[in-house]
Amino acid sequence: MASICQGKSSWPELLGVDGKCAVATIERENPLVEAIIVPEGSSILANFRCDRVRVWVDKDGIVYIVPVIG
Repeated sequence: MASICQGKSSWPELLGVDGKCAVATIERENPLVEAIIVPEGSSILANFRCDRVRVWVDKDGIVYIVPVIG
């Protein structure tokens, strides 16, 4: 299935990386999105947006879920 969003849409290589570094990488590789750090356990609105990537980080600031557009 083709994505409705433009540009790179998934960053599995960022698992285990520092969240701030992941944000910089995502925004460099797809300038159409804004990457947002989300601390583990946070509540979020479950809406889909092509211009957003949530970067889920643990208590140490390390990415623990593959960042994807949404």
